[in-house]
Amino acid sequence: MKNYFNFKLLLVAAFVVTIFSCSDDRETDDLQTIQELNSFDSANAVGESSLIPDQYIVVLNGGLTEDNTSKSYVDARTNVLNVLESILSESKMSSIEPLKVYAKSIAGATLKLSETEADLLRNDKRVKYIEQDRIVQFAPPCGTPNGGPCDEPGDPTDPVDDGGGDGSSTQETPWGIPRVNGVSSYTGTNVAWILDSGIDLDHPDLNVDGSRGFNAFTSGRDGKSLDDGNGHGSHVAGTIAALNNSIGVIGVAPGASVIPVKVLDSRGSGSYSGVIAGVDHVAANGTSGDVANMSLGGPVSVALEDAIKAAAQNGINFMLAAGNEAQDANNVSPARVNGNNIYTISAMSEGDNWASFSNFGNPPVDFCAPGVSVKSTWKGGGYNTISGTSMATPHAAGVLLLGSPSTSGTVNGDPDGTPDPIITH
Repeated sequence: MKNYFNFKLLLVAAFVVTIFSCSDDRETDDLQTIQELNSFDSANAVGESSLIPDQYIVVLNGGLTEDNTSKSYVDARTNVLNVLESILSESKMSSIEPLKVYAKSIAGATLKLSETEADLLRNDKRVKYIEQDRIVQFAPPCGTPNGGPCDEPGDPTDPVDDGGGDGSSTQETPWGIPRVNGVSSYTGTNVAWILDSGIDLDHPDLNVDGSRGFNAFTSGRDGKSLDDGNGHGSHVAGTIAALNNSIGVIGVAPGASVIPVKVLDSRGSGSYSGVIAGVDHVAANGTSGDVANMSLGGPVSVALEDAIKAAAQNGINFMLAAGNEAQDANNVSPARVNGNNIYTISAMSEGDNWASFSNFGNPPVDFCAPGVSVKSTWKGGGYNTISGTSMATPHAAGVLLLGSPSTSGTVNGDPDGTPDPIITH
C-alpha cells in the first residue's frame, strides 16, 4: 500500500473547506437508470463512442463518509481515500491509484479498472454503484455536426469579432440582456462558477477570479492554465457578467466575478469524471446564492446528476443547458436533473420564438432564455456571436445572481405543447 498511501497524501494536500450532504439510501431509479444505459446507448448516436475504456466512477455508500459534512475539504477527501484504501486492499487491488477523488458532492473516486475488477467492486456492500466514465462536451452549437439546425443560415461560430478587445469600439447591448431585464451594475457579493473550457483570464471586459478556479486537466496544453483555449467558456462568462464599460458588450449582471472551472479542453470536450471533480470543487468552495453554469452535456450519468443534486443542497444554483439536439431533454445529462436550486434552460430567438435546435420537455426544462445570435466575449480578448442553449443558460445564470427569478410571457412554438416561461429579473 505504500505507493497508494503516498499518492493519497499528495492528493489531499491542496484542498479547502465547505459542507457536504449525501444520502445513505441507494435509489431504485438511479440503479435502474445505470442498468439501462446500454439500451440508451443503442438509441443515441454518441452513446457507445462516448465510453472511456477501463475507466470507472466508483460511488460509495453515504453512511461510510457521512461525517464529511463537518470536515474540511482536505479531511473529507482523506476520509474517502481511507475507505477506498480498505476496499481496494481487501479486493487485492491495492496498486490501483484514484484518478479523481470526490468528497463534498458524491463520495467516491474515478479508477482505472478492468471489467472483472469493476464487477468485483460492484459486489462490495460499501459501494453504492459503479458507472463507466464517458466523454462529455459543451452543448454543440447549432449548425455543427452534433448540434441541431440553426434558425439562421451560416455557421454560427464564424466569424470571430475581435473588435473591442483593445478598447477601440463602443459598447453594445446584446438583445438578450434587456429581454431578461439585466442591470447596469452588479452590486451583490455572489459569484458565477463557469464549468466549461476555462475563461480568457485577462479579457478586458471580464472580472475573472482565477485564484478560486479549478482545472480538471493535469497535463498537456489544457493542464497548464485556466485560460480558455476554445472560446466557449469565455462566451458564457460574458453573457453572465461582461463589464459595463466603454468596450465590447454588457452582461446580465455586469462586473460579477466569474471563476473558471476548467472541465472541457480546447476542443470543447472532457470526461464526466472531470466534470464531477469540478462540481465537487464548487460544492467545497461555493456559497449559498452563487451560480454554477453548466453549458455542457452528453449521455445519462447518474454520478454527475447525484453530484449536482448534493452540491445544490448548499444553496448553490446550478444552471443547466437543455441541449441542442431538438429532442427530449430527459434523454441527456445533466439537463434532465430536477431538484431545489437546479434549473434547466431552453433557448429562443428574438421575438420570443422557439429555437429550432433546442431540447424540450416539462420536466425538466424550467425556463426559456435568449439563445440565438448571442454576442459575447471570446478568447484572446475578442467577441463572437453564436447560438445554442449554451448561450441561453448564462442569461438565466445572470438572473439568478441578481436574485429570485421572475418570468415575462412564454416562448412561442414550444414543441412539447407546454410553453416554457421566459426568465427575467
